[in-house]
Amino acid sequence: MRLTEFWAKMDTRFGSAYAESFARDHVLAGLGGATVEAALARGDDAKAVWRAVCDEFGVPARER
Repeated sequence: MRLTEFWAKMDTRFGSAYAESFARDHVLAGLGGATVEAALARGDDAKAVWRAVCDEFGVPARER
């Protein structure tokens, strides 16, 4: 998954304003206690990060 696709999914799911705040501030257990921004900055695959977001928030399979 490209980062542009990742951010488009985040914007669709959370809204563009909240997606940025969420990515910066929300710590996810599925990312080892990191935020989305930190996980992407350390080189985690965008698809793996998106899956962690989906798992944390119960995103339906059709939106994954």
